[in-house]
Amino acid sequence: MLSGDIPPNQTVYIKNLNEKIKKQELKRSLYCLFSQYGKILDVVALKTPKLRGQAWVAFLEVTSASNAVRQMQNFPFYDKPMRIQYAKTKSDCIAKEDGSFVPRDKKRKQEERVADRKRRTEEGSQSAQANGGATENGGRTQTSYRNGNPNANETADPNNILFVENLPHVMPNGMLDLLFNQYPGFREVRIIDAKPGIAFVEFEDDVQSSMAMQALQGFKITPQNPICISFAKK
Repeated sequence: MLSGDIPPNQTVYIKNLNEKIKKQELKRSLYCLFSQYGKILDVVALKTPKLRGQAWVAFLEVTSASNAVRQMQNFPFYDKPMRIQYAKTKSDCIAKEDGSFVPRDKKRKQEERVADRKRRTEEGSQSAQANGGATENGGRTQTSYRNGNPNANETADPNNILFVENLPHVMPNGMLDLLFNQYPGFREVRIIDAKPGIAFVEFEDDVQSSMAMQALQGFKITPQNPICISFAKK
């Protein structure tokens, strides 16, 4: 039973998460993993004693939440199978959209504003670091490169290795493995430490690599980082 007697809604409740993962990394990983099912409004994960190992993901549409509940049940996430069901209560972001939001006490609001400002500051810093390379290279962005060569614009023939660009310079460990491991024939991810923002993903054959490329083309690791996938040159 996935959700018991809880009616379907836009928010899914996840438990049995690895408690050793840091809060911000956990939220980024959940966002990346679940955004394949639809637009996400919010991801909530707290580290208080009562709420460790739990999280909530709020989708824009109920159908997205339903697909996530069905497809991701028992998915091995940081070495632990996730337990997923519909949330019992409506998320604040959804309540605000439909006008049913009831304000919390002032202290709670202040804490949330402080946390939000801190998060925005961290995201702004990461975005600045990611964009720094483009400025240093005369305004060329990462997506203007193919296999590390800015002049290599020709398309490679289909093969079993994918070339992935426009990745954030700071990524949760294992995030690309989680994304591509969903597709048949996945073998490994190879990240180039000397060239942040790119990676190679190997499959067993070109048919399987093509399926993964079509499914994940444009997938947003972060709102500023839709990934660009092509066949690697051999």
